[in-house]
Amino acid sequence: MSTYSNFNKTLEQRFIKYAKIDTQSDPDSPTCPSTSKQKNLGRELVQELLEIGVSDAEMDDNGYVYGTIPSNSDKQLPVIFFCSHMDTSPDCSGENVKPIIHDKYQGQDLILPDDPKIVIKMADHKDLKHQIGNDIITASGTTLLGADNKAGLAEIMEAAAFFMKNPGVKHGTIKVFFTPDEEIGRGVDKANLKKLGADFGYTIDGETLGSIEDETFSADGATLKIYGVSTHPGFAKGKMESAIKILAEILDTLPKDTLTPEATHQKEGFIHPVSMHGQVEEAEAQFIIRDFTNEKLAAHGQFLEETVKQVMAKYPKSSYTLEIKAQYRNMKEVLDQHPKIVQYGIQAIERAGVVAKQQSIRGGTDGSRLSYMGLPCPNIFAGEHAFHSKQEWVSVQDMEKAVQTIINIACIWEEKG
Repeated sequence: MSTYSNFNKTLEQRFIKYAKIDTQSDPDSPTCPSTSKQKNLGRELVQELLEIGVSDAEMDDNGYVYGTIPSNSDKQLPVIFFCSHMDTSPDCSGENVKPIIHDKYQGQDLILPDDPKIVIKMADHKDLKHQIGNDIITASGTTLLGADNKAGLAEIMEAAAFFMKNPGVKHGTIKVFFTPDEEIGRGVDKANLKKLGADFGYTIDGETLGSIEDETFSADGATLKIYGVSTHPGFAKGKMESAIKILAEILDTLPKDTLTPEATHQKEGFIHPVSMHGQVEEAEAQFIIRDFTNEKLAAHGQFLEETVKQVMAKYPKSSYTLEIKAQYRNMKEVLDQHPKIVQYGIQAIERAGVVAKQQSIRGGTDGSRLSYMGLPCPNIFAGEHAFHSKQEWVSVQDMEKAVQTIINIACIWEEKG
C-alpha cells in the first residue's frame, strides 16, 4: 500500500490558506449558513476538489460542500464519508488570522508577536512535550488560529488528492463532506443526507494525536424566564419582586463545587448558565445541560427545576417558565451497534505508526447528530489544541498522521470487504 508523503508541504499550505479565510459563525443569526463568509471557504474547497479531479464537487445554497471519490475496487463496499466543519468559533476573533510556522520546536515558550502577552508554554500545554523537533503552527496573538477545524479540512483535502493521484490504492466510494455552523450547534441542520449518499463516516475534528472518540456528552438546552413584579422604586416596599434579583438568587443557589464546568471533569456532567438578560419585570437565562447518560441528563434538568421552585417559593407574586429542549445525544449508543466502524478506525491509526487512544469527549461533534440520523460517525484526531483561544496551535507532523489515518481507514474497509 502506498503511504502519504507531505514532501512538497502542500498540507501546511492548504491549512494556512484556509486559516486566513474568516469563517466565524454567528449564534444570533437565523440564516444557514449563519454568516455568508463561510461560503468563501466553501467555494475555495469546491474549486480545489474540481482541480484534483473530484468532478461532482459542489456547494449547496446552505453552504454544505459535497464531493465523491469513486470506488476503484471490484468489491461491493460501503460508502464512507469524511467530514470537517468550515466555521470557526464565535468565542474569539477569526478575522485577519496570521498563521506562523515555528520550525523544529525545541520546547521554548512561543511568544506571539502581535500580542507578546499571549505566550504558549509547555507547562500549560502538556501535549507540547511530545512535539520536540516538530513544526508548530500558531496564530499571531490577536485571533484564534482556526485549526478547529481547518486542520481537518486540510487533512481530508490532502487525502482526497492522494487518492486521485494514486489509482493503484484500492478503496470503495469515498464522500467528502464539509459543514457550516458546527461551532454553534447547527452543523447538520440542513445537511442533505440523500445527496451525501453514505453508509457511515468519520468526523476529523479531534485533538490529541492518536485519539478516536466514540462517546460524547448527551446535551439539552434550557431557557428559564422569570416574571417579576415591577413598580416605581420610590414606592416599592412590599410590592416589588425584581426578576433580575430572583434570577441572580437562582444562579447563586446552584452548586459551585459540583455540577458546574469549573468543578467537573472526565464523566461528570454539569448545568451551565451561558447567557442572561432582563429587567425588573422579566429576566431570562439560557443554560446548557450535559452528561454522558440520558438518565443523569434528565436528573440534572429536574434538579434545575427544583432549585428554581425552591427560590420562587420566596416570591409568591412572581412566576416562571422553564423549557428544556434536547440538543444531541451520546453517539456511543449508536456506535456500539456498529463496532467495526470504531475498530477499523483504531487499526487505521495504529497502521500510521501511532498509539490509538479510544476516548470520550466532553462535548459534541457533527457526528453526534449524524449518528442519530442514521450515519454512525466517530471522531478522529485532527491535531488541534487550545481551540477557541488565541493560544490555539497545531503540529504539522500530527496533521500528516491524520492524513495517513484517513487513507488507512478507506484501505482497511476495502481490504476487509
